Amino acid sequence: MAKLPPRERILDAAEELFQNEGIRQVSLQAIAEKAETTKMAIYRHFETKDELVAEWMRIVAADYQAAIDRVQTEYPGRPREQILGLARFIAEGLPAISHRGCPFINSLAELPDRSHPARQVIEKHKAHQTRRLVGMCAEAGLPDPEQAAAEITFVLEGAQVSRQNGSIDQAGDRLMRIVEGIVDRHRSPLGASRPTIG
Repeated sequence: MAKLPPRERILDAAEELFQNEGIRQVSLQAIAEKAETTKMAIYRHFETKDELVAEWMRIVAADYQAAIDRVQTEYPGRPREQILGLARFIAEGLPAISHRGCPFINSLAELPDRSHPARQVIEKHKAHQTRRLVGMCAEAGLPDPEQAAAEITFVLEGAQVSRQNGSIDQAGDRLMRIVEGIVDRHRSPLGASRPTIG
């Protein structure tokens, strides 16, 4: 870590501490010590702790967007496989979540103020991710892409919470089967013509 520039050391230290101990529990002094720097150095790069948290969330969000980019590149013109590729990315990350939890879900729980800069980053990321998933569903020919994307999102996020709290076993396998079932049900004539309830 000491070989990295100060800003990168600060972000690496903040990520590890925020993930393992929570945003509110971690002080700037603890981040400075782990990054082998000073609080003054942190303030040179980030005006406030809130800005540091927001920058960490931007990095995490960029990683998720890059995962969507990868599946679209790996499966050009094959939106069904792209959707399943996104689900696989989440499924393969579940073991880490069982220990540390989803950084978005954890951070939202700690940041009830919707004006917090990190919360705004998360909400913008989630909206962008939803738009991309709706686009995949539309390209896959699903008659109601918004509904299909909503169902898939519920499953992806629910799997992460279930894995974190240990309530469901084989979460990754179940996640893949459910997402595949959602896509195929929405593609079938029976699924497309099924009346909505509520």
